[in-house]
Amino acid sequence: MQKYADYIKRIEIDSLWSGHKHIVWDLDKKVNILSGINGEGKSTILNKVEKGLSPGGEFASHALRGVHLTVSPAEATWIRFDVIKSFDRPLMYAEIANKIEENGVNTDLDWQIYQLQRRYLDYQVNIGNRIISTLQSCAADAAAKAQKISEPKIKFQNLIDELFASTRKTLIRTKNEIRFLQTEEELTPYQLSSGEKQMLAILLTVLIEDNQHYILFMDEPEVSLHIEWQERLIDMILELNPNVQIILTTHSPAVIVNGWTDSVTEVSDITDQVEGKK
Repeated sequence: MQKYADYIKRIEIDSLWSGHKHIVWDLDKKVNILSGINGEGKSTILNKVEKGLSPGGEFASHALRGVHLTVSPAEATWIRFDVIKSFDRPLMYAEIANKIEENGVNTDLDWQIYQLQRRYLDYQVNIGNRIISTLQSCAADAAAKAQKISEPKIKFQNLIDELFASTRKTLIRTKNEIRFLQTEEELTPYQLSSGEKQMLAILLTVLIEDNQHYILFMDEPEVSLHIEWQERLIDMILELNPNVQIILTTHSPAVIVNGWTDSVTEVSDITDQVEGKK
């Protein structure tokens, strides 16, 4: 049986950048923010960890591709994780673009949202089945338990409506797929602004992990986000799923302003020159 980790306790990377540096990063179980000047290696560290995991989240007990993870519980050999990429670039893969261009999927963020839509449908089926099963149990508190199952989805919908209120967009709650109403026009998520797509992708990713313990990697998630959204980002993620461990890189002071200063680690503080390593 697969044993999944609740969170990562330590990341070690051997001989980063052609053997010149060694990374040892002790992590908090909730929020971890990596900061540093351009070119210091923030994104490289996250990419190394991501590539050290199999697509399903399995990781070796020994260093794989120079990456060693210490997790809790210690006997776990799998990690649930998601990766948020923030740059809304045109799609580079013609075969993907050709398959889905009729849906308006043109950028990396569009493709992320397209894939999330499929997972969102599965999530809704899952919670729907759980609600039915709970109500059919005829327990005295069945209705209260069923309502609790639906709370994260309702919280997600309310957050999106609140965030998008300034552009008069609201989620259409009667549809299975993500759709918006702006005045009287129905919009797909691919018609949103880059900042709106970015926020939708982040919060939808968090929602469909369905309150499980998992790790959310984010590389400069503040790109395209309004300053007020940056300030609320971490709090909103933890509100949707308090079991998530956040590992992110950022250049923005706004991301940490709401009480997350102590969660910031400088790249230079976790880096040793191999030559000078004890």
